[in-house]
Amino acid sequence: MVFAKAKGDESHSDQVTASAQEAIRRLTRDGDASQQEASSISSGLSIVGKITGHGALTIFGHVDGEVRASSVVIAKGAQMVGDIVAEELTINGHVKGTLHANRVKIGGTGVVEGDIFHRTLAIEENARFEGMSRRNENAIDMQSLAQTNGKGNGTPVSLKPVS
Repeated sequence: MVFAKAKGDESHSDQVTASAQEAIRRLTRDGDASQQEASSISSGLSIVGKITGHGALTIFGHVDGEVRASSVVIAKGAQMVGDIVAEELTINGHVKGTLHANRVKIGGTGVVEGDIFHRTLAIEENARFEGMSRRNENAIDMQSLAQTNGKGNGTPVSLKPVS
């Protein structure tokens, strides 16, 4: 699932988004047999609700809710309000919520307001972190990434686009 703005005058952030989306497509296309799906939320998009998937997710826009995916990147300029559960989490934007990830990296432009439960945590110079950090050997259980659709039937919710 890739959301993008209509063509027209592209700003720098639109060019970065297009570049990142192309990189996601290339990684997906060139992946191995265990290839995972990759998705992104563009800078002009706001989503309210729960996002669940098994692949990689890059957020350039605004999400208010819960995110669960194998790999999550909050890009510079992006905003996330809510909880995140991921195997690997990279933050270069602004996140307010509780984070559960085995590997967490807060980049130099990243801001985190909330608690982080992690196996490894890296905080770059100029990053901001206000909250509690707690190391857990297994900060997440990969089975917890396979959330149900709320109907109790065990059907995973995916990040595939609606046709």
